Amino acid sequence: QVQLVESGGGLVQAGDSLRLSCAASGPTVSSYAMGWFRQAPGKDREFVASMSWSGGVTFYADSVKGRFTISRNGAKTTVYLQMNSLRPEDTAVYYCAAGRVPPRSDYDVGSQAYWGQGTQVTVSS
Repeated sequence: QVQLVESGGGLVQAGDSLRLSCAASGPTVSSYAMGWFRQAPGKDREFVASMSWSGGVTFYADSVKGRFTISRNGAKTTVYLQMNSLRPEDTAVYYCAAGRVPPRSDYDVGSQAYWGQGTQVTVSS
């Protein structure tokens, strides 16, 4: 069993930066790949970024590539999403997820084993 708790969301202006955190706990948490997804009002949940369990491989959605960075602390108990140059279209609830393999696209939403409760990010223009 893995528990995920996101934090760090808020209201920012376009161009600002924000760092989300996902506190992960559970006896097997270090063996899971971690990912970030987001869901805007009226839209499906979409893939944002992911990292292999070792941290050596990362994937990003084209829409955030070059602006967002996923990372993990050495103990593998916290996953971060550094978001720079935020845009109004980044507004969404951001979810942390854990799975056996790192997600790479929206199709991987259904294959994640564990989800956090989400944290709201709002970017004003």
